[in-house]
Amino acid sequence: MRILAISDQIHPFIHQARFPDNLPPFDLVLAAGDLPGSYMEFVATKVRVPVVYVHGNHKEEYVQDYLGNLSPPGGAIAAHGRVLEVAGLRIAGWGGVPRYNSRDTGQYGEGEAKARFYSWLPILGPRRLRKGHGVDVLLTHAPPPGPHAGADFAHRGSEALELFHKLYRPRLHVHGHVHLYEAQPRREYVTPEGVRVVNAFEYTLVELETAAPTRP
Repeated sequence: MRILAISDQIHPFIHQARFPDNLPPFDLVLAAGDLPGSYMEFVATKVRVPVVYVHGNHKEEYVQDYLGNLSPPGGAIAAHGRVLEVAGLRIAGWGGVPRYNSRDTGQYGEGEAKARFYSWLPILGPRRLRKGHGVDVLLTHAPPPGPHAGADFAHRGSEALELFHKLYRPRLHVHGHVHLYEAQPRREYVTPEGVRVVNAFEYTLVELETAAPTRP
């Protein structure tokens, strides 16, 4: 299957009248945070495939009505703190970034995230043992430690996501937060655990086998 991954910055190739006909066909949209809610609603109204998202650390994903009330983007599926079955894939979502200042918006403690990931062992552990992958896709805003982590404290890699890799070994980890021109400009890499990590900055198309290989 083919996945359209987006994050952090509106791209004119997506936000235009010809979208999605100006791209090869795709089966799923994954939004990895810090995108305006209006942009995600635009994408959701233009495509005929599911749109799954996590929030970033700037509270941009909400849509404001004429009374000033904030609501999630229409037509998109919120994945933060959830394990979902979408488009034939099992997807785990975790939005926000590791805490870097005193504000609460879009930040989390590493201990909080680790505790949640351990709590998923009864759900994801059996599949991890049976197939080698507890989930097909991990969708986050923050990157894991490694080549995609930013140079400053606010954009560091999340230790909790590294733990998730070790516990559940997702086939694909899609994240945002770090702009490609701010870090080493690698769109993707593979971890020692065999997790394929993709930075969704602006947009990219990702090919993924529909069925996970069965563990020998």
